[in-house]
Amino acid sequence: MLVGLLVLPVVCTVGVSVRDSADWLLTEPVDLGDLGTPQRSRILAADNSLIATFFRQNRVDVKLKDIGKNVQDAVLAIEDARFYQHGAIDAKGTFRALMSNLNNGDAEPAQGGSGITQQYVKNLLLVNADSEQERTEAIETTKGRKIRELRYAIAVERTLTKPEILEKYLNVTYYGDGAYGIEAAAQRYFSVSADKLTLNQAATLAGVLKNGNLYNPRRNGEGALKRRNLVFDRMAELGWITPQVAEAEKKKTLRLKLKETPNGCTNSKAAFFCDYVQREILTNPIFGKTPKERERVLWLGGLTIRTTLDWKVQKAAAKALRKHVPEINRDKKAAAEVLVRPGTGEVLGMDVDRALGDNGEPGKTWINFAADQDHGTSIGMPAGSTFKAFTLAAAFEEGMPIGERITAPSGYTPTGFRDCKGRDASDYKAVLRNSAESEGGRSFSLLTGSWHSVNTFFLKLEKRVGLCDTIKMAKKLGIRRADGRPLTENPSFTLGSNDVSPLRVAAAYAAFGARGKYCEPIVLKRITRTDGKNIPVPSAKCEQVMDKGAADAVSHVLRGVLTKGTGQGLGIGRPAAGKTGTVDDYAAAWFAGYTPDLAAAVWVGDPRGGFRHKMRNVCLPTFCGGTVYGASIPGPIWQDTMEAALRGTPESYFRRPPSEFFSKGSGEDSVKMPDLRGMKVDEAIRRLSALRIEFRVNPVRVFDDEYKDGEVADTDPRPGESIDPGDTDLLVTLTVSKGRDPAHGDDHGQPPPPGDTPFETRRPRA
Repeated sequence: MLVGLLVLPVVCTVGVSVRDSADWLLTEPVDLGDLGTPQRSRILAADNSLIATFFRQNRVDVKLKDIGKNVQDAVLAIEDARFYQHGAIDAKGTFRALMSNLNNGDAEPAQGGSGITQQYVKNLLLVNADSEQERTEAIETTKGRKIRELRYAIAVERTLTKPEILEKYLNVTYYGDGAYGIEAAAQRYFSVSADKLTLNQAATLAGVLKNGNLYNPRRNGEGALKRRNLVFDRMAELGWITPQVAEAEKKKTLRLKLKETPNGCTNSKAAFFCDYVQREILTNPIFGKTPKERERVLWLGGLTIRTTLDWKVQKAAAKALRKHVPEINRDKKAAAEVLVRPGTGEVLGMDVDRALGDNGEPGKTWINFAADQDHGTSIGMPAGSTFKAFTLAAAFEEGMPIGERITAPSGYTPTGFRDCKGRDASDYKAVLRNSAESEGGRSFSLLTGSWHSVNTFFLKLEKRVGLCDTIKMAKKLGIRRADGRPLTENPSFTLGSNDVSPLRVAAAYAAFGARGKYCEPIVLKRITRTDGKNIPVPSAKCEQVMDKGAADAVSHVLRGVLTKGTGQGLGIGRPAAGKTGTVDDYAAAWFAGYTPDLAAAVWVGDPRGGFRHKMRNVCLPTFCGGTVYGASIPGPIWQDTMEAALRGTPESYFRRPPSEFFSKGSGEDSVKMPDLRGMKVDEAIRRLSALRIEFRVNPVRVFDDEYKDGEVADTDPRPGESIDPGDTDLLVTLTVSKGRDPAHGDDHGQPPPPGDTPFETRRPRA
């Protein structure tokens, strides 16, 4: 108070009394309690392991009880030995220093007089400065700044105890090399926590406090040693350690064990997932009204951000992507994959086959091809035939049976289409064709048309269902353009002409796996502030957007894609469904597939532009020389990922669709019953098995004069009759001859043949 009264008349307005000056000094600043130390935020996986840290200042606040006594004694000895004896101002030290500094004018102070409380205030104002002007004001060498510090110091001493002030001081101060606070400094220089620092280590860090840049132990070992030794001399002078201990410690060399704390996503093992989380916080108003507020909460708020990431799934995706499309490849192709848990919206894995970094460096990119533009700057890519699933879903939602058949022409001019505003969306000049000429002019069911991914079939199906109904179904399943613009409503919608992200496709297919329950993709589970309170996070907003039976019908059809369709051979050893996607003119290739437990979408293309750099004559480690289809590279990436991600997980099964979806049969192309007469039973069964149908055999033994004993005399169905391969309850009756009837004579006294053989069940061979 004495020092304040001495100085205030000099710095205050003329005419203000000393009494008023004293009142002003003792008035508590109203904004003092609003200031806190910037903290580093952590992004954690679902198992609470670290994904990444974010900070402007690398700081982790710790309680005083978690800061070793060695540290407290060393800091007090060199900075403010009388801290527990004086108030906000150490009158002796401050008066002595102030008089000396006033005589020196505004030049660099000849000596300091700030106690720990004042230093805490100065550092607190500095770390909370938002502008260069505020930073300058916080450290400027003027009487005005000193008086401001005194005023704040008085307020601090009124509201906090001495141990609380010391704790805050040790947490706020800068220790050089990017380490703010004693915990970060202990980890940075010695790779230990603050409560594990030895006396020598504690003295080293205490010495750094005078100037974190000048006495940085990593950059200036000699200067750090001199400061450390000065701390030991001061501790011995105070009687806090013996002279012998001080001398012994001073002889020790400086032994650093440096530990880096990566900042941001670039060094994370899940860099693109991390980047997505970062953008979710920076773009979502739930975390702040303005971009500046959201940036502060992430980089300075000390958040603990728990996410949905599953390392097993993430690592499976990363390995599969780089196996098939390495970071650096001759053709400069890229790949991305997203995996979502059905029924929850939880994104379990997200990766791109590149490192997150400067686009100009080989094998790196800042663009997250897995996400939408607002979460990764990607404008999306056409998804090709993966969109046919949405037309199929719309057809089943309207009650169309699986066996409904449509003739698919070789070429189709889309006329009679209307968008969701009722406008004519026809393209009278275009002739859209199939990817294989052999597919034209044939009749397909919803089953076989999907298996073979017939373009003209789906265009006609889309017209029958309604273009708008198809678009509405896609929207209900979360499909939107990656660039944020409205979906393009034209007949090519079902062929995947809109630019979308793997994230959106994965989430849509996850809804099929969840029997029509769509959930918005989410990556955040819980965000906790430093005070232990939770910040609300976006909800998955799960909703039943499809009839369960219709969704089951979609899964029933898409399962066959992996066994009898364009994705044949991409099974994963458990019930699964999926759809290939080859973009027009081979601009890109996709695969989307799922089980009831996990859904994934894979894109492979060229970041330079797929229509300029097509997926032809591509040579990659697992595919070289030809045209890339959905089953060529994306399919195997999906297969490898799913097998690894689901390894050890119990199998889950799809539901059989309701019987009304089979009102027109199974939808499989019928086959003719072969003529088995005259064959032995085993030979007849092998012939039936070659048809790749499921059947049961009912052998009936009869006497027959025309066929020998053991030969097939007749069948039911009769030779030449149509058989529905999808009939899982097909019963084939084989009438087997027992030879001539003894009643007709000439039986030569032969005993009767053996009795009937039991039922046999045969399934198609692989």
